[in-house]
Amino acid sequence: MSKSVVIVGSLDTKGKEYAFIKELIEKQNIETLVVDFGVQGKPAFKPDIGRQKVAKAGGGDLSYLASGDHKDEAMKVMATGLAVIVRKLYDQGKLDGIIGMGGTGGTSIITAAMRTLPVGVPKVMVSTVGGGDVSAYAGTKDITFIPSIVDVAGINRISRVIYTNAAGAIAGMVKAKKPKVAEEKPLVVASMFGNTTKCVDHARGILEKQGYEVLVFHATGSGGKTMESLIADGYITASMDITTTELADEVCGGVFSAGPERCLAASRAGIPAVLVPGCVDMANFWGIETVPEKYRGRNLYKWNPNVTLLRTNIEENVRMGEMLAAAANTATAPVVVLVPLKGVSMLDSEGGTFWDPEADRACFDTIKKNLKPGIPYLEINQNINDPEFSEKVADVLLKMLKK
Repeated sequence: MSKSVVIVGSLDTKGKEYAFIKELIEKQNIETLVVDFGVQGKPAFKPDIGRQKVAKAGGGDLSYLASGDHKDEAMKVMATGLAVIVRKLYDQGKLDGIIGMGGTGGTSIITAAMRTLPVGVPKVMVSTVGGGDVSAYAGTKDITFIPSIVDVAGINRISRVIYTNAAGAIAGMVKAKKPKVAEEKPLVVASMFGNTTKCVDHARGILEKQGYEVLVFHATGSGGKTMESLIADGYITASMDITTTELADEVCGGVFSAGPERCLAASRAGIPAVLVPGCVDMANFWGIETVPEKYRGRNLYKWNPNVTLLRTNIEENVRMGEMLAAAANTATAPVVVLVPLKGVSMLDSEGGTFWDPEADRACFDTIKKNLKPGIPYLEINQNINDPEFSEKVADVLLKMLKK
């Protein structure tokens, strides 16, 4: 069965460029399916799915949008419509990979559609912003960005090479055969930080010996979002959320926030989960000069030249305790909260830079106070990185999985 690449773009302003990559991809014996989301000018060639269908899928009227007086609305409608159509093509088995090209506007529309596709589906975006911060466009999905170098406007000595490479990339991706493995092991996710590495590594080893594959995510905002995106997509069997530090960044305005709904994905997906207030003693900022003025008199620690840690206080720990309890309370599958009484990080150990039992206790007591009756809350008289604690985390999760 031949593979199919869906090509999405604005065929009025970039039709020549799209015709070029379409031909290159088809020379690789790969079928193409072109979707046009242009609004104003006529398409340079006939697409397989026209802009009228895209606008309709987005809940808009193309004739209204084509006037040029409603560009913001046109962007929104076409992004929504393209996302609907692209996902439908995937569900129908007509999409093995997807490629698009554009500036900021085109990139926004195309990547909105790409983000509807599961991780692992080849996605190539040739973009004028490809060499910059593309986090807003990529979200939590595996979109491959190729900097266009020059604007996507014509075929010249530079762009010809870029487009050829992009066509070759998507062709190679869809043709690549997934390596066979003896068995697909159930997937468990775990959140980690440098300050909880010992804990996560030990717990991971225990689960792997029991036949599980553990995916570890660095709790840097994007890491937490990606982890929870995979949970929401249905890939994950259980969650070992040991490092919930991204809540501290949400509360304190740090740089590693994963948003106010961090920790909720496992509850919503109905998978067993262990929740630990790991590294809630620290919020993250870049270099010391970037720390907000209001925190300058607080306990700060230079983790490295580029990252400065703020020790959270009692008030902030109360707020995080409320958020952790709220996440546990929404669970539709077994959930257990485990608390390390002798510190929630490597720095938060007796005699350590962030050792503050009063602040820790504020978080623990708030969790306990706000948890629904029946949700297990276990206090372990160890530091989070002590092997006794990580072993307990693994054992509790394994018992839930066996049930």
